[in-house]
Amino acid sequence: MTKLIIAMAAAAALPTACVMKPKDVTDEDLVSFDAAVASIGCDLVNERHYLPVELQTGLTREKIQEVAGFRIQREEAVALEGGGMRLLTGACTPKEDA
Repeated sequence: MTKLIIAMAAAAALPTACVMKPKDVTDEDLVSFDAAVASIGCDLVNERHYLPVELQTGLTREKIQEVAGFRIQREEAVALEGGGMRLLTGACTPKEDA
């Protein structure tokens, strides 16, 4: 049991670059996902958001949720308090206050 806890702690400490993209998701799918989420305002929260992302990417709801989780793990998105996620890269990069 102790070895399992140590292994889990070590895995949690891996750099975000080591996070594997979801199975059967290509780099093109990731680019398409980012563009689709940006086109709806950078937040992916509810049905009103998921449907256009599904149509634009051709990905299933399950794959979109996996890609969203992948982006969160890589710190390229954040989980929103009420559910869903906000993309933080590309066109969705937060503007710094001047």
